[in-house]
Amino acid sequence: MAEQARWTRARLGRCGPPLDMLTARFEKHVYAPHTHAEFSIGVTVGGAEVIAYRGGHIRTGPGAIVVLAPGEMHTGGPATPAEGYAYRALYADPTLLADGTLDAVPHFRNPVVDDPELAAAIRQAHAELAACPDPLEAETRLPWLLTALSRRHSTARPARDEIPGAHGVSLRVRDRLADELTCPPSLADLAADLGLSRYQLLRAFRTTMGVPPYAWLAQYRVNRARALLEAGLRPAEAATLVGFADQAHLTRWFRRVLGVTPAAYRNSVQDAARS
Repeated sequence: MAEQARWTRARLGRCGPPLDMLTARFEKHVYAPHTHAEFSIGVTVGGAEVIAYRGGHIRTGPGAIVVLAPGEMHTGGPATPAEGYAYRALYADPTLLADGTLDAVPHFRNPVVDDPELAAAIRQAHAELAACPDPLEAETRLPWLLTALSRRHSTARPARDEIPGAHGVSLRVRDRLADELTCPPSLADLAADLGLSRYQLLRAFRTTMGVPPYAWLAQYRVNRARALLEAGLRPAEAATLVGFADQAHLTRWFRRVLGVTPAAYRNSVQDAARS
């Protein structure tokens, strides 16, 4: 197992605060005792790690979620000399875990969380955002998952889920995203304008639309890109005009929605027009 670590910084919404993500794979590396100002939330993806924490030692294996509180001294190293360990971690401000709860800072009695569904969702979001840290996608996915972590596994009391006027809220958010598709507003700003928390906005939108805001906007962009491709534009040009980061970002979503690449779609419609 090669020793490697890669940091990625995602921004939570346009002009929003940064959130750092680490992808690490170590064979022998042992961290010196240290603390973080944020919650350190990691998902083990290979091997096993031993962490000195709160006067004891915890051992993690694949699929485990590890939650280390701000200011808590800890170390980390391979559980065995030959096995090594690999994980994905993100470093979240405490407020991100408190949204959707009635407590200012959630407390996790057990730093190791057994929740395979949530672990898989965090791992997938981490991998996809590390590859393409789209601000709206990051702001939609990460706070939602962090709130789920707190509500399921901390001592924090969940806030009520009923959002008055959820349908109208969702339509207003949808229209703003459609109007500003190349540079969408942050969800935090939209929520503040509506007198809601970001969690409340996300819950209202997901309940009404069936998908989170970034997924709705991505599908809307795909439909706009489809019309541009039919008009003869190249995929890279269409990607820029509808707000995707690049052609690869457009291709990922185009295939998810329509099952083909933008280039294949463009070629097929041009062939049909010539026949």
